[in-house]
Amino acid sequence: MILRIDIEKTLGEFSLKMKSEISGERIGIFGASGSGKSTLVHLIAGLLHPDSGELYLDDACLYSGRKSINLSPEQRRIALVFQQAMLFPHLGVKANLLYGYKRCRPEHRKITPEALTKVLNLEHLLDRGVGNLSGGEKQRVALGRAVLANPRLLVMDEPLSALDDSLRYQIIPYLRSVSEEFRIPYIFISHSITEMQLMTDRVLVVQNGRISGVSTPDELARANMSVSPHGYMNLLRLKDPVMQEGLFHYPWGNGSLIVSYGRLEGESLFELSSRDIILFKKNPEAISARNLIECRVAEIFDSGGRKGVVLESGTQKLVAEIVRTAAEELEISPGATLFAAVKASSFRLLG
Repeated sequence: MILRIDIEKTLGEFSLKMKSEISGERIGIFGASGSGKSTLVHLIAGLLHPDSGELYLDDACLYSGRKSINLSPEQRRIALVFQQAMLFPHLGVKANLLYGYKRCRPEHRKITPEALTKVLNLEHLLDRGVGNLSGGEKQRVALGRAVLANPRLLVMDEPLSALDDSLRYQIIPYLRSVSEEFRIPYIFISHSITEMQLMTDRVLVVQNGRISGVSTPDELARANMSVSPHGYMNLLRLKDPVMQEGLFHYPWGNGSLIVSYGRLEGESLFELSSRDIILFKKNPEAISARNLIECRVAEIFDSGGRKGVVLESGTQKLVAEIVRTAAEELEISPGATLFAAVKASSFRLLG
């Protein structure tokens, strides 16, 4: 998918003026509240009309002031999922799911209700009313309704912001699996860098109604490391732990990671802040942290007044964060050997 944007729109005192081109199957739009993310999405979907400019999705012109083209939302075939599920309260789960499917032209019906309900694990919910669903179930039904419209593009406008953390990270695998299973490209809007890391491959960064840059999720996380209250968040997918003395020992790199809380079955997703990693030049004789990992320095990068240190152990990587003076005192350079200490309780189980 290639999205070409060159549009202007004024709404009261807010002015949007954006020009960019981005390609990919999983595109993110990142920015703070009020930066213009949702306005941009509504312009792409046809819910708002630009004052001037052009919008292209692949080779299709969605809007052109110069050519007097302005496709209706139905013609654009872009499905939206919002912060709130916005299900029809008078319809049951099955009827909600089929709402867009019944209005989809037969030649566009590539996704069947049976296949969709299986991927989203909705079979057992089909006979329920929407008032008897949890927040996560409602959002899965809303996603299913959008996908069954068989769109050419799926747009998700902060679909996780209304959910608590436990539900948020349960929904993310469903969001990704739908795109991968049915080969639907998507645009994912959020102000969360972690969600960008988990959901996207390329990111449009929006600020004050302008596009300030295009980056990868990792570049975005690195750039914001020094200003984020949590630093750079390392995301780790771990599985097959061994229990020893009440702690989970997960295979990782050239050894293992010891974690306070985990799961014995399946894959688990953890986050670890760059600020919870302590670096040593030499192997300390004794330390209370359960993890002491011998690493190679793969890379060093700047973020504000701090240094990011990319550590390698086998094929695995972690990003640690230190101040410049610490980097100088430890004589850190690419290829150097360091020892990284991490408390077992520093790993946060996400899902």
